[in-house]
Amino acid sequence: MISDKQLTHISKFLSLVLRHQPEKIDIQLDQNGWTDINELIQKVNNYGIHLDKEILHHIVATNSKKRFALNDALDKIRASQGHSIDIELGYTNQQPPEFLYHGTSEKSVQSILETGLERRNRQHVHLSNDIETALKVGQRHGKPFIFKVLAEEMYNNNFQFYLSDNGVWLTDHVPAKYLKQNNSL
Repeated sequence: MISDKQLTHISKFLSLVLRHQPEKIDIQLDQNGWTDINELIQKVNNYGIHLDKEILHHIVATNSKKRFALNDALDKIRASQGHSIDIELGYTNQQPPEFLYHGTSEKSVQSILETGLERRNRQHVHLSNDIETALKVGQRHGKPFIFKVLAEEMYNNNFQFYLSDNGVWLTDHVPAKYLKQNNSL
């Protein structure tokens, strides 16, 4: 089996091509983000990264963030969310819990307080069910800061929420008035 470092490298590369740049290895994603596994493996190998079905299935099964999903026939794969390209993931509007959380860096707080949470180059704003997950996300960007999102109030005011296959809550925008600073860190 290959090393954890190699698995991480392949997983990051798959995130890149399945979420942002399928053209990098000349694969096609359908309107729901799915691509053929055999073609993906061939194109990744042509790019100089060793990938086979066993490694791919291992990455899908063991990725702690459940970034990838296989279809029922196990012949197609897609990223669960986080696309910067136009993909219809087929999620339906769902009522979120009363509060959700968003982790960011302290340097972004002032801008977020002015504009709210924006999806920027992604299809959705990503929100977490718990503070611990939001903290891990925030730590990737510098000194972490956690916002508490008044999700139920937003939903009651006709904002739409979607729950991705890997448990990430998605919405189009969180206006600043629905954000509370979480000072419990």
